[in-house]
Amino acid sequence: GGIIVDRYANDEIGWEKSYKLNVGAEMRTVFGLSANVEYFTERREKILLNRIIPNTMGIIPDVKANLGKAKGKGVDMELNYEKSFNKDLWITGRGTFTYATSEAVEWEEPDYSETPWLSKVGKSLGQTWGYIAERLFIDEADVQNSPQQELGSAVQAGDIKYKDINNDGKINDLDMVPIGYPTLPEIIYGFGATVGYKNFDVSFFMQGSGRSSFLIDASATQPFVDGTRAILQEYADDHWSEDNRNSYALWPRLSTTALATNT
Repeated sequence: GGIIVDRYANDEIGWEKSYKLNVGAEMRTVFGLSANVEYFTERREKILLNRIIPNTMGIIPDVKANLGKAKGKGVDMELNYEKSFNKDLWITGRGTFTYATSEAVEWEEPDYSETPWLSKVGKSLGQTWGYIAERLFIDEADVQNSPQQELGSAVQAGDIKYKDINNDGKINDLDMVPIGYPTLPEIIYGFGATVGYKNFDVSFFMQGSGRSSFLIDASATQPFVDGTRAILQEYADDHWSEDNRNSYALWPRLSTTALATNT
């Protein structure tokens, strides 16, 4: 049946390189309080990326090259406290805080000079892109008088209406913009303490994260698809219908088939 090339040999690729700088300071007091503060930077070069090659060239498998460059920086802090009140009673505590960001410096991508919001350069390595939902379509007239949506399924009243970013009268991949924070948290923090008395001690520890975004998988939570899915209570209580024409409902119109427009 012919020869199929799954992957091209490529002796021009190599390992990514990373250059790091850490500067720290440590302090300790006679009162049992101590702290560590560290500032760090990182520069990454020769990141392995897929080349952008037009399909018309007939090259099907991905071609990779060490073309990416990125940088990151942040601060890491730790605060400790240790105190013995007597031979039987003591307490320790610790708090930590880390803030770190990343940024793509050079990236293999098409010419986005006319659509700069699509470029990964200058954005976090964990940034996601998506469409801006303005509201739900009110009626058929609203659909006809809005930009044509080319997202995989015909639209009607109750479907999501997306914003035409480049004002070309169409909603497609050119209208995707950076949304939310990166998928990896930029802030990680934690704190805890232990109190001991003789042979007993009680401890607690709490931790959290901030400045990150995650996406609920709308295609996996879409109700009634293939007749096998139930509906989440949140969607049942707040969705668009003929009796509830709320253009800002939590979920658009219900359907027994998967609608790419609404997921």
